[in-house]
Amino acid sequence: MAEFGIIHRNEASGALTGLTRVRRFVQDDTHVFCMPSQIEGEINALFDFMQHIYGLFGFEFHLELSTRPDNYLGTVETWDTAEEQLKQALEKQYPGKWEINPGDGAFYGPKIDITIRDALRRSFQCATIQLDFQLPERFNLKYRSADEAANRPVIIHRAILGSLERFIAIITEHFAGKWPFWLSPRQVLVIPVAAPYKAYAAEITDRLTSLGLHADVDNGENTLPKKIRNGEIAQYNFILVVGQEELDAKAVNVRNRDDVGSKGKDEMVPLEEALSKLVSLKKTRSLENKLV
Repeated sequence: MAEFGIIHRNEASGALTGLTRVRRFVQDDTHVFCMPSQIEGEINALFDFMQHIYGLFGFEFHLELSTRPDNYLGTVETWDTAEEQLKQALEKQYPGKWEINPGDGAFYGPKIDITIRDALRRSFQCATIQLDFQLPERFNLKYRSADEAANRPVIIHRAILGSLERFIAIITEHFAGKWPFWLSPRQVLVIPVAAPYKAYAAEITDRLTSLGLHADVDNGENTLPKKIRNGEIAQYNFILVVGQEELDAKAVNVRNRDDVGSKGKDEMVPLEEALSKLVSLKKTRSLENKLV
């Protein structure tokens, strides 16, 4: 069972920090009910999912196994079994790349905490994978196995993003305004060099919008260098400049936000090719801002 649910925590007022630590937040909360024999496969699948999500943003992550706290539910034997299963899963996927955090597990079971690092090398705890043998016992949960026997399931609690507010704060500071194309609120700015080319600029903007891309056009009274400078300050991923040469060739002049070498140069690209590459850049969720 999974939901993006609202959670409240009575954090001390002195601990509240922007969006990274708040009293009310949304969490991608999931509970997996499985047989004991399925634990390894389910945790491996969660690791794969986590790597995919964090890979989209280019984050490095660090793993810790948090073990039995002083106040815990259940027996030591059950805890030892749960901790051993998590150790085996970690060692199989990340041999030698994880640490033990003694006594920091949840009261109902051990957990794997995942911290990510942003562009400033700061660490934030986001994802967690928790193995729970206790709550199925307390709620008397059962499933019927192939031999018709009633057995106790295991619950795996997991969150990948953790607090959405915290994750948004992290990626906002991580990218420092230079969003990857697929995530950017300002993907393309089209600039006509003069009034006669406004119609061609509008045609390009409409094509971009119809393809599901965010595109603006600057038809203002500023000079061309000023328009380009404003687009650079606004952190548009690409600025497409069009004039007579581009109109005749059905092409665009491309300026790449992340490629200083392309600025001030004529990077003529056929319009259809540029549109195709922009759509591909969005679909592949590439972190590299590259068109030519």
